[in-house]
Amino acid sequence: RGISREPSSRWTEPVCRSCTCQGGQVLCDAVSCSVPCSHPLPAPAGGCCPTCTGCLHEGVARAEGDVFSPSDGNCTVCICLAGNVSCLSPECPPGSCPSPSPADCCSCNPEKCNFRGRTYAHGARFSLDGDDCTTCVCQGGEVECSFTPCPMLDCPQHQRQLGPGQCCSTCRDPPAPAGCFLDDNGVEFPVGQIWSPGDPCELCICQADGSVSCQHTDCVETCPYPIRIPGQCCPDCSAGCTYMGRIFSNNETFPSALDPCLSCICLVR
Repeated sequence: RGISREPSSRWTEPVCRSCTCQGGQVLCDAVSCSVPCSHPLPAPAGGCCPTCTGCLHEGVARAEGDVFSPSDGNCTVCICLAGNVSCLSPECPPGSCPSPSPADCCSCNPEKCNFRGRTYAHGARFSLDGDDCTTCVCQGGEVECSFTPCPMLDCPQHQRQLGPGQCCSTCRDPPAPAGCFLDDNGVEFPVGQIWSPGDPCELCICQADGSVSCQHTDCVETCPYPIRIPGQCCPDCSAGCTYMGRIFSNNETFPSALDPCLSCICLVR
């Protein structure tokens, strides 16, 4: 192949053939592989012989020390050690067994339960006679009973109640509000009470559910010189006139503050 080889030298061709140079001739034979394991892995890339650093089981490569179950093995457990696969199957007791295996490894029947004159199959759930708050279950010939779990309640103890025929307590409905309590000034108003919170143009009412509903009054001024009365929301156009900070009644005459020779009169129109 265009390469010079020394006498008695050995080399491996890419097609897994072992060659040697003897007396000017090249002698080649197929590479002989010694595989000391039962489930070797295929030869790695560039190699000719299978390797025992893992296992090939049912077409699946397993790492050294890997524990697995075969696809058709009923609860059989296998392990890969030095290229060999060793499998173990569970030993099943004869006749009935105390509890069923999770994967039905054994062909045994779980033991039934005899409880208060009745026979229950394994896994059966039932309640005691006249006590629906207790749940029992048959487990491999033994009956285990427990109280029905109750949900957590978010109400205080004095608001809890246990009704007839109930297993768990419930929260009583909160009492209906008797009025509206204002946190800002600590005043409580009865239901239906109407009051002003400070602004004469705003009125509030205490609702039946304990909430407060407020409404603001918009005033419409119908005269050019309305009179604002303290504590009253809207200005009054029929009470008289305001002049220089003073209030004059209708048809009242008064001197002008600008010219003492002038006389003024309040006319409500």
